[in-house]
Amino acid sequence: MDTGKQTQFFYEMFDASLPRLGAGNEAATIKALHMLRSAKPRREERAGPRTTRILDLGCGNGGPTVTLARHTEGSILAVDNHQPYLDELQRRAEAAGVSGRIQVSLRDMRSLGKSDDPFDLIWSEGSLFVMGFREGLATCHSLLAPGGELAVSELCWLRSDPPADCRRYFATVYPSLADIEANLAAMRACDYEVIGHFTLPESAWWEHYYHPLEERLRSLRKRHAAEAERLSMVESIQMEIDLYRQYSAFYGYVFYVMRRR
Repeated sequence: MDTGKQTQFFYEMFDASLPRLGAGNEAATIKALHMLRSAKPRREERAGPRTTRILDLGCGNGGPTVTLARHTEGSILAVDNHQPYLDELQRRAEAAGVSGRIQVSLRDMRSLGKSDDPFDLIWSEGSLFVMGFREGLATCHSLLAPGGELAVSELCWLRSDPPADCRRYFATVYPSLADIEANLAAMRACDYEVIGHFTLPESAWWEHYYHPLEERLRSLRKRHAAEAERLSMVESIQMEIDLYRQYSAFYGYVFYVMRRR
């Protein structure tokens, strides 16, 4: 199967209709927002009225985006590189009555730069790894207004003693996977003030992400039963799910909230 067909089938597995495209839930998004709000502001407020600008980086099909629109003020720019995800986001936003607050943009997150106005808040649930965690932190720093805030969920080691087969798997699919302390150090090195962090519960993996995804994989196995290359891709995702089922105590997503100094 050529690269184009592999990409097409990847998006068939991770279809826009799925509830979520990664670990997370509304409760975690709201918890991170509350963590930011409870932190004492360190910057002087600008004189006069202004509109808060929020960037949802790698927004996918919009689960966190709609929650942000319901629990914040100002405008949201939602960026993703797959148009069907943005279409689904708009559908969900319209159903929730918040579409007027959200502008979608089809582009690579790495294309954002100084030509884009600075943002007061950048949100990125499970997507910053596309750039690399440290590079993503630096990119977001350059896009934030002074004193602007960043909320990121990132896959992390939760224990220092993962089993060998678990470590081997991530050495292949995510070799830069780090522990919480290493990520906190990276944030400080990128000139952020760390406000807080928390680990997503296992339910945030299963309820809206892995369980619906497993149902979709079962359907795709039947649909492509005679296509070995597609079945191989299906089983690679099933392997990821099974790994978490066995080793969830050793790794997970951690939500970090921070402020640009």
